[in-house]
Amino acid sequence: MPYIAPWSAERVELSRLTVVSGALAVKGQRRAAGVLWKPWRDKPGVGKPAFAKVHGPRQRECMLRKLCQVCRCRVAPNEFGWPWLLDHRGEGAWPEAEVTTHPPTCEECQPVAQLQCTPNRGNFVSVRVGRLVTDGVHGQMYQRAAHPIPVGKERVLYAGDARLRWMLGAQIAATLLDVTVVGVPSLGTQAPALREAVRR
Repeated sequence: MPYIAPWSAERVELSRLTVVSGALAVKGQRRAAGVLWKPWRDKPGVGKPAFAKVHGPRQRECMLRKLCQVCRCRVAPNEFGWPWLLDHRGEGAWPEAEVTTHPPTCEECQPVAQLQCTPNRGNFVSVRVGRLVTDGVHGQMYQRAAHPIPVGKERVLYAGDARLRWMLGAQIAATLLDVTVVGVPSLGTQAPALREAVRR
């Protein structure tokens, strides 16, 4: 069970969202650093696992502290940076400055993660990340009204964006920089790979 995956007992049913001081609000929930975060309980192991969902507070912990999203161990950087596993379908693009909500994944957990994540199986690229910027928030936008309702699909906004007042944040989004591909499963590589190797 990945550390960032939630259990059924951790889900919190949202009460009606309101507006306080010109911003989205949830009763009993405070804004942290200008962001209203979706609430979760902390009861790992209670109920049924929800592999397709993400426990927001644990995702943010892993992203900010550079912990493996599967085992929660601190990931170890090498000369190329921290280990990451990306769903990269290519389309001619190199994964530099890619924005992701996936925290790092240690080398030991990467083979298991590639097998267990069936929707992305065959599309993973193992990389090392030299630098990252964690100033993005992935969440749901709400209509500016007395009784806000969700509008559009979930998206990413960045620190300083006034629209954050109307977002219910779910996860931190990180921009990955100085990226080096170290493993392309379809090619069987386990060393720094040429950029051309991940292009389709």
